Amino acid sequence: MPTTQAQTEDLAPKNHSARPCRRWLSRAPKWILAAVLVAAAVYKLKLAPLPVVEHITHSGSIAEEVMGTGTLEPRIETTLSPKIPGRLVEVLVDQNDAVLEGQLLARLDDADLREQVAVAEAALEAAQATVQRLRAEENRAAAVLNQAQLDHQRALDLREARVAAESDFDKAVEGMRVADAEMSRAQAGIIEAEKQQVTAERTLRYHKARLADTELRSPLNGLVVRRDRHPGDVVVPASAVLQLIATNELWLSAWVDETAMSRLAAGQKTRVVFRSEPNQSYDGELVRLGRQADRETREFLVDVRVDQLPANWAVGQRGEVHIQTRCKQSALLIPNEFVIWRERRPGAFVNAKGRAQWRPITLGLQGASMVEVTQGLAAGDRVARPVHSARGMLRDGQRVRGS
Repeated sequence: MPTTQAQTEDLAPKNHSARPCRRWLSRAPKWILAAVLVAAAVYKLKLAPLPVVEHITHSGSIAEEVMGTGTLEPRIETTLSPKIPGRLVEVLVDQNDAVLEGQLLARLDDADLREQVAVAEAALEAAQATVQRLRAEENRAAAVLNQAQLDHQRALDLREARVAAESDFDKAVEGMRVADAEMSRAQAGIIEAEKQQVTAERTLRYHKARLADTELRSPLNGLVVRRDRHPGDVVVPASAVLQLIATNELWLSAWVDETAMSRLAAGQKTRVVFRSEPNQSYDGELVRLGRQADRETREFLVDVRVDQLPANWAVGQRGEVHIQTRCKQSALLIPNEFVIWRERRPGAFVNAKGRAQWRPITLGLQGASMVEVTQGLAAGDRVARPVHSARGMLRDGQRVRGS
């Protein structure tokens, strides 16, 4: 049946009102999806439990430590240098060589000094021969003097008996005087010769000492850490040939803040961490405290003996010293990273039935990784902190989920 014009006009308004409804219905899934995503985001950010790392508080031992940074140094180090100028003919050791006390390490040219020693030895032998000759002359003069004294006594007896002439007595007196003078001259010659002998002996000792100075020997048991000269070099006194250190005692000289001074004392246990081995610690002992603080950094030096060194070590390498000042065997402990500061007051979050509960705490001894809690927590409490991948901070009353 054909459609009239009036029917066509009646249907047209109905088609126009249906178009917006169909358009809205076609877009509805997108709005619904967006609303669902927003609701999910709000739930995740505001309502979903925040993943946290938990730690159950427990009792244990803790050691309070004072930390300082310093360098490895030998207690004894020395520079080997000659006492006399000369030319090096031998250097018998090199860097990293171990040496013993008295060991020959280097030698200077000694040809001239050996000749001087030979000349001094000859001069001493001549002086000794002179002394021996003069002692023989002294013995002869003593015999002559003894005979002259006997002749004088005999002449004196004959004179008193009026048997000998006066002239014979005078000759006996003169002979005794001459013999006595010869004896005095011989004795004076011996004294002079003995002084010359002493001079010759001292001259020989001097040249032998200079000859010995051509040999550079180790003054200690240790290690060669540096070699500065080579054969053929001309050296003078105070010029370095070798650098030596004693290896029987190496320690770490570390700078510590002056606020810790009252808690430190010689003999305290330590642990040393070298930067070459950050995951390894070496036991040691605090042996000496410095008595002068740096006026700029307000730090002072302490010396820590290391019981055992790393397989590879070097003088001057950096390390951290942790000095144990106090120790407690039974203390309530939590890791340092679980302590949260609010308005300069320490505290911790506790997982209380799935919700974060902020509790202020009082801290005791501070260890390397753990801290003592004296008030605010009890053994068995589950302290919490956000996992590293979580965004935002914990809030009091927030829902949490242990990971």
